[in-house]
Amino acid sequence: MTYQHPERSIMKKALENSNTIAVVGLSDQPNRISYQVAQVMQNHGYKIIPVNPTIEESLGEKAYATLTEVPEKIDIINVFRKPIFLKDIAMEAKKTDARIFWAQQGIRDDQVYQDLKEADFIVVMDFCIKVAYASL
Repeated sequence: MTYQHPERSIMKKALENSNTIAVVGLSDQPNRISYQVAQVMQNHGYKIIPVNPTIEESLGEKAYATLTEVPEKIDIINVFRKPIFLKDIAMEAKKTDARIFWAQQGIRDDQVYQDLKEADFIVVMDFCIKVAYASL
């Protein structure tokens, strides 16, 4: 199954009905894109949960090494990792209560898309969540 963006209305509803974004690969360095995008989303009222085993915190929030270690409900999993890591991240995502998987611009994997769709996820790939938020 080849990846296709969800309809704009689905992405808009997903963003409107979500409160918490777990950001996989979030940096603690303000000059990194992951930090800047997550900060914008945080400034718009979303709770950001950093998921990165190499940091202790980012944007004032405690970081977790993996998605399954996050103790609270996750609405959106936002991924800032290379496409080669998507399969493992998706497998872990299925073990959470999240049902929205959002891979940042330049990140796409058709097999991961198919696997997540079969698990009833809304899947967005190769599209910046900050840009989507601003344009929807």
